[in-house]
Amino acid sequence: MTPLMPGPLNSITDVPGVLVGQVERVDAPYLTGTTVVHVPGTAVAGVDVRGGAPGTRETDLLDPVNSNPGANAVVLTGGSAYGLDTAGSVMRWLEDRGEGVRVGPGERDVVPIVPTAVLFDLGRGGDFSARPAPSWGADAIAAATDGPVALGNHGAGAGARARSLKGGTGAASVRLEDGTTIGALVIVNAAGSAVDAEGRLYGARYGLGDEFAHLRTPTDRPALVTPGRNLIPGPTMNTVIAVVATDVPLDKAAAKRMAMVAHDGLARAIDPIHTLVDGDSIFALSTRVPGDDRPRLTVTDPAALAQLETVYAAGARTLSRAVVHAMLAAETVDTPAGEILSYRDAYPSAFRSD
Repeated sequence: MTPLMPGPLNSITDVPGVLVGQVERVDAPYLTGTTVVHVPGTAVAGVDVRGGAPGTRETDLLDPVNSNPGANAVVLTGGSAYGLDTAGSVMRWLEDRGEGVRVGPGERDVVPIVPTAVLFDLGRGGDFSARPAPSWGADAIAAATDGPVALGNHGAGAGARARSLKGGTGAASVRLEDGTTIGALVIVNAAGSAVDAEGRLYGARYGLGDEFAHLRTPTDRPALVTPGRNLIPGPTMNTVIAVVATDVPLDKAAAKRMAMVAHDGLARAIDPIHTLVDGDSIFALSTRVPGDDRPRLTVTDPAALAQLETVYAAGARTLSRAVVHAMLAAETVDTPAGEILSYRDAYPSAFRSD
């Protein structure tokens, strides 16, 4: 059996038909941003919300019992509930290009479907009102490409925290033996910690090949960490939001299940997760390239179960790896409330020098 390896970019954009664009401001008093996942050919979509304090839009429409099958874009943004306004400009951008559910004969007689989830980063840069403007959504989708995704303090990860450390944007992918691709994009802004009592990143054990071979158990202990405890001092309002995607054709119920299982990836990489002060939400997307006429897999088909379980397990592990990349890419920031250390600055001995 050939060992599984990441896709060429090790990012969600390795999945055909997935584009990502981001906007952020990190100049004082701003420390926030917006990330948009654009699927120009549309994608069947599902969502699973498990945090106790979510901020979302258009999630009910993704329920398998409802009629609309998919989404044109997904917005992940800072700004708490204020950030939901960014989805409106994404809709208008898509409308101008005729992308959306067709409701009339005109070229632009469409209703774009743009599910959205927000995280709490209000005041991280020193001013409660320094949050994403509605136009940031359009700016982000206009910048979307299928190339590398900027990680760490970019997009919605600009003001993110993971307990007392700097969080951020993370991504990862895997290419299965049959050529299937699964990718993940995550904004790590958690009440819990991504770091265990020894200072190791929980999700690093799921690395593929030598992906995290440069990491080791750190010998230093920053003062902000109490050994054996994960609930160290940190923000009281948070949220981890993510998108997992695949080019395996899934129906709506199967996409919903993919989002559900992906939460296992968060639970392996962050402890605790799904708290009452987190709004943890995961979207799942199933793209289809032109010419792919394979039937969509469904959870009620016994013949599809093995392939579905393989995709779901890979999605969860890929999301765990994306959390690690978010933590490794994050950079220390100075805020009016004090410095938020990155993992690299808090645990310099975790990185091999040889």
